[in-house]
Amino acid sequence: MAVKIRLKRTGKRGQPSYRVIVMDERSPRDGRVVADLGWYSPIHGQYEIDTARALEWLGKGAQLTETARHLLSRKGVLAEFHKIQSRQSKT
Repeated sequence: MAVKIRLKRTGKRGQPSYRVIVMDERSPRDGRVVADLGWYSPIHGQYEIDTARALEWLGKGAQLTETARHLLSRKGVLAEFHKIQSRQSKT
């Protein structure tokens, strides 16, 4: 099962907010969720992501959508993941 870290839309019409989630890539946008990593509010420009869980799923091979990649990069999760990967490849 290939999994992706992507966004699931919530909120009212005209006031979007999103959940950052892990789900099977074949599932529809609002389908069954494997794990919940955080939230993103584009109107307020705020977001919160559980860094430890995101690193865990990236380590398991989860792929990122473009928007999720941008959010995780701004949070510093991708930099931390690349540090971990480079340390593991040296040993």
